Amino acid sequence: MKRIFLTLAVLANIALLIAFVLGWQVGDPMTLGGRDPAVNIRIGTHLLVGLGALTSATMVHALLLTYFMGTGRWIEETSQAYSLSDRWYRQNQRAKYSILPGILISFLMLVVTGSLGAVADPATAVSLEKSLGINDSTLHFGAAVCAWIVNLVVNMTQYFAIATNSAIVEGVLSDVRRIRVEKGLPVD
Repeated sequence: MKRIFLTLAVLANIALLIAFVLGWQVGDPMTLGGRDPAVNIRIGTHLLVGLGALTSATMVHALLLTYFMGTGRWIEETSQAYSLSDRWYRQNQRAKYSILPGILISFLMLVVTGSLGAVADPATAVSLEKSLGINDSTLHFGAAVCAWIVNLVVNMTQYFAIATNSAIVEGVLSDVRRIRVEKGLPVD
């Protein structure tokens, strides 16, 4: 799972970075009164790539949560079937619950970034500039930087949680092999 997660997390973060660069290259959306075709194409490309990046980053987090749910269930059932202590299950639960705040924060940051991107569009009637005193596009830019950094850090902590969980799974398998050998059952 570590290699799969690492590959998907790297690709999702590259997609987020590409969306960031494309947004940086948009330029002034009000060129020619908002009717500059080149700027509008760059905005559309940034929007689509950004939505794809948000989706891919969210899917990586969802995959990881599914992995922890599945291995947790397997550890629980295997521990019951072989009368193992509950320490493996407790360790798995600690690892699983340690990643949940990061997933939530990353997802919220990504959604906030997209929402601020919609606010930064000059064609929208909504603006936070008067209430916050900061330009809408600057808010979107700041949120994008923060979201990418948070997502990157959370992905690193998730990678270490997967490594911890892999050791837990190996521990359960080791105990199961030992019990099966003691009882004269096949070990494969």
